Amino acid sequence: MDYCPIGVFDSGFGGLTVFKEIEQVLPQYDLLYLGDNARAPYGTRSFETVYGYTLEAVRWLFRRNCPLIILACNTAAAKALRTIQQKDLPRIAPANRVLGVIRPVTELAGRITRSGHIGILATRGTVDSQSYLIEIRRYFPGVNVVQEACPMWVPLVENHEFNSDGADYFVRQHLDRILAADPLIDTLILGCTHYPLLQKKIRSFLPPGIQVISQGAIVARSLADYLDRHPEIESRCSRRGRRDFFSSESAEVFDRSATIFYGREVHCCETRNLGTSMSDE
Repeated sequence: MDYCPIGVFDSGFGGLTVFKEIEQVLPQYDLLYLGDNARAPYGTRSFETVYGYTLEAVRWLFRRNCPLIILACNTAAAKALRTIQQKDLPRIAPANRVLGVIRPVTELAGRITRSGHIGILATRGTVDSQSYLIEIRRYFPGVNVVQEACPMWVPLVENHEFNSDGADYFVRQHLDRILAADPLIDTLILGCTHYPLLQKKIRSFLPPGIQVISQGAIVARSLADYLDRHPEIESRCSRRGRRDFFSSESAEVFDRSATIFYGREVHCCETRNLGTSMSDE
């Protein structure tokens, strides 16, 4: 079989927390990671810009024989996934598939909450998109949902401050705020792939009995189930255990920071000016 990896896309490094969980659950499959680090973060950008950047990345991954792509970026999944699935896929690659990270997490949260009160901790872009709110209310209309944007959490992680005492204020501030908005919350969704690195600190400031849901392991299990249910896609994914990493930023910069998210050394290839290289191909 030719090299046909499962593609994992993120605007930066955070998707590596999903990538490594997929690798653990599906070690035999070839995986290709693309980070659009040169244009990160996506969280403050408009719907139109995020959609355009994400579509460029999807096209780039399709050109590298990815029959299936996971949008590990919450902002991309929130602002671009549905349009790409409904409008673009039938036109550019009808046999391929693009999946996101939001639906598997909301489905689990809706099933496990006991109080029927869920909190979403995410970036401003994801919160403003209302995507988590819409997904939960679609399948669990009786559940109460409160969202909290945490704009400082991504910089804390990317500046390697996630274990520092200085992070305490910003973590506690947003946890106090969301629990004050709804004291009955018993399930919190970490709606950003950076946030698992803050999970230990988050748990330390929460009262007992609140469940914290991180995306990586849930998305990986959901992907395994998807492949079982869709043999027409699974049979097109190559299985040699190969790992490749690409970034629209300097490979040296990517390698240095990616280790924090991936847990071990990364050797990345650069793809400068992602949008230009896409249109030139």
